Amino acid sequence: MEDEDGPEYGKPDFVLLDQLTMEDFMKNLQLRFEKGRIYTYIGEVLVSVNPYQELPLYGPEAIAKYQGRELYERPPHLYAVVNAAYKAMKRRSRDTCVVISGESGAGKTEASKHIMQYIAAVTNPSQRAEVERVKDVLLKSTCVLEAFGNARTNRNHNSSRFGKYMDINFDFKGDPVGGHIHSYLLEKSRVLKQHVGERNFHAFYQLLRGSDDQALQGLHLERNPAVYNFTRQGAGLNMGVHNALDSDEKNHQAVTEAMRVIGFSPEEVESIHRILAAILHLGNIEFVETEEDGPQKGGLAVAEEALVGYVAELTATPRDLVLRTLLARTVASGGRELIEKGHTVAEASYARDACAKAVYQRLFEWVVDRINGIMEPRGRDPRRDGKDTVIGVLDIYGFEVFPVNSFEQFCINYCNEKLQQLFIQLILKQEQEEYEREGIAWQSVEYFNNATIVELVERPHRGILAVLDEACSTAGPITDRIFLQTLDTHHRHHPHYSSRQLCPTDKTMEFGRDFRIKHYAGDVTYSVEGFIDKNRDSLFQDFKRLLYNSTDPTLRAMWPDGQQDITEVTKRPLTAGTLFKNSMVALVENLASKRPLA
Repeated sequence: MEDEDGPEYGKPDFVLLDQLTMEDFMKNLQLRFEKGRIYTYIGEVLVSVNPYQELPLYGPEAIAKYQGRELYERPPHLYAVVNAAYKAMKRRSRDTCVVISGESGAGKTEASKHIMQYIAAVTNPSQRAEVERVKDVLLKSTCVLEAFGNARTNRNHNSSRFGKYMDINFDFKGDPVGGHIHSYLLEKSRVLKQHVGERNFHAFYQLLRGSDDQALQGLHLERNPAVYNFTRQGAGLNMGVHNALDSDEKNHQAVTEAMRVIGFSPEEVESIHRILAAILHLGNIEFVETEEDGPQKGGLAVAEEALVGYVAELTATPRDLVLRTLLARTVASGGRELIEKGHTVAEASYARDACAKAVYQRLFEWVVDRINGIMEPRGRDPRRDGKDTVIGVLDIYGFEVFPVNSFEQFCINYCNEKLQQLFIQLILKQEQEEYEREGIAWQSVEYFNNATIVELVERPHRGILAVLDEACSTAGPITDRIFLQTLDTHHRHHPHYSSRQLCPTDKTMEFGRDFRIKHYAGDVTYSVEGFIDKNRDSLFQDFKRLLYNSTDPTLRAMWPDGQQDITEVTKRPLTAGTLFKNSMVALVENLASKRPLA
């Protein structure tokens, strides 16, 4: 890597272009990319182009060239941005943050890993044990979170199917002393099914392909992912990172070792493997109708009884209780009397799927919480040790446009609108206000303020999420189609909303199924099928109680709400959409309080 690039490499900062047109911008970007320069500045903002190959841009030698330097002393690089954030945090004792954004497959997760490696390399020359421990946890946690939160998609072989914000705490000397991870909206519907060419979460394939024969036998599993409904779709695909069929096997060993280094006990790791196996067996349970006077209540039975035994054994719960929970639910009548109501085949299948998704989500959240518990700063007294400062790193889903876009893409793209709004406020608006204050002559730059799109989604009473919540809370059979009709009524004149009903000649949308939002990054058509179910996100209390009463302490810890009696469950839980909106509002407030580097 040269310290200086000549003019043949294009402009290292887009601010230096003679004229700023989209054509000039793209030409400069392409020229630099073709010369192996994947990074270019726009002032303090770093633009990165994913080369989809390993480049010799990272490691100790490159870190040494950027450590302690000013932002523009060296050619544009991710290390320069992290170094600037670290120096600003140390010099001013002020919290900073690095925001990584971009579409799916842009390289955000890889960038966040390089950020962690840089911070680990430049801190703690004294090799104190506690600081080393924190650095180990920070680096190894990425590997574990990728196993449980990432999956192969058609865009990206290692796509983050959750959002992540990590705070790294530093003491007054600039050494990392702890950290905290916030996760957002795990795409748990992926547990049930995936698009053609895609896989379930890596953890399932790693367990099947990476476990030894004895371990698989103990979990009642076969090595072939095609045997299980939840992994059948992606059975013929590998993780794709190194294009080797054994990459799941290698990653299983790496993740198991990472959990050991972080501080997971062997019993906890075994529990995690049992829970993953139980989810796979649960997905293979099928229901059949029986005669009403048969041995099973409600005229329903399980097609393959052995699977119920496997689920019961792996979750450390009584077999007869697992069977009863799968075939019926307990409801409280008007007089608070408890009645067991048998499921239909459709109801039992829905409940089974809801359970599989919920168990995986609770497992993921427990893993994050466990890592946080280990990373929390230990034995620190702010009066003695001074206040910790923080560098926040946001690695969150990129803007997504798929052939079919559902509730998850809607939430992900809403998140990107919120971050774009923050970017506009922090970078453009702030910059222009500073020019005005300083009395500097400048030409006003027209930019699109996407507040109107954010409001379309989150406005009280009439916004899309509010209408969706109303549909979820309405008694009686309300369909996704009725939800869409209500949206059409509320937003027929909104410049960023359309549907086939409102634009009958637009044949790219289907009647009664699709609506379109004109996002800042482009138009996206959403299918409302499944919106209400995914937003309602309900799981019968019977399942929660069953798992809370497990004799496996790790599994039991994931279900504190299972201790409630059915008669006590009166308050309707917040919907998935509302929980996500609340977390986005809190995230944006958190980021706005820090000095951003992007």
